[in-house]
Amino acid sequence: MKKKLISLVLIAACVFSMAACGSDNGTTGESGDTAGQTSDAGESDAEDASEDGSSEGGTLIMATNAEFPPYEYHDGGEIVGIDADIAQAIAEELGMTLEIEDMAFDSIITAVSSGKADMGLAGMTVDPDRQKNVNFSDTYATAAQVIIVKEDSAIVGPDDLVGKKIGVQLGTTGDIYAEDIEDAELERYNKGMEAVQALQQGKIDAVVIDGEPAKVFVSENEGLKVLDEPLTEEEYAIAIAKDNDELLEKVNTALATLKDSGKLDEIVAKYISADE
Repeated sequence: MKKKLISLVLIAACVFSMAACGSDNGTTGESGDTAGQTSDAGESDAEDASEDGSSEGGTLIMATNAEFPPYEYHDGGEIVGIDADIAQAIAEELGMTLEIEDMAFDSIITAVSSGKADMGLAGMTVDPDRQKNVNFSDTYATAAQVIIVKEDSAIVGPDDLVGKKIGVQLGTTGDIYAEDIEDAELERYNKGMEAVQALQQGKIDAVVIDGEPAKVFVSENEGLKVLDEPLTEEEYAIAIAKDNDELLEKVNTALATLKDSGKLDEIVAKYISADE
């Protein structure tokens, strides 16, 4: 009888133990499921934040041709200049990280329109042919195509370019406008500096190029001057893909903020002296 009572007690203990074990396992399973649901909710919130623009992040890729001081040029291993600083300021306004891709000037529109770059900044003039392939932001700078000649040159204005051999940078508006000069023979170079060197060597009669880079090239090379009368006057803007209206709107908003705050003027003044 005593042994039988002990056996009954042992059996009851085992049943209680099994029930307790089952309860623990069930709790663990529920905790695991709850943890999973919490994780999914967090990911969903992050996605929603990203979609509505409240979450910062991402990379903004700028295509340029870093042979165009003071708008973009190499300083050691870094690309600097007016356009680089403007792009950096825009990236900061958008909460993004800027990445600059250096390429041939005539590859920039293709890079932007194909989606390999988000925007193109390279002292780029708003031009009807370019507008067929990309959209342009609001203007952020005005510029002029000017003429560089030797100091003793007989060329004193645009009319004197008729029939002359003219150096231009391939794909630039200087290249486009120089094509309209009567009987002119164009020599196209990948870099503006190459055209300037050709002028110094007597291989060409003049160089047509944007005004600010022209000042830099003349200051760094003796015996050259920029003519007072420009060939054309134009506006610079940022190239953005035709199907990226969202980025175009954000860039225009950022540019307006930079203009209103005076930041844009500060960037230009950093590279271009008011008395130049």
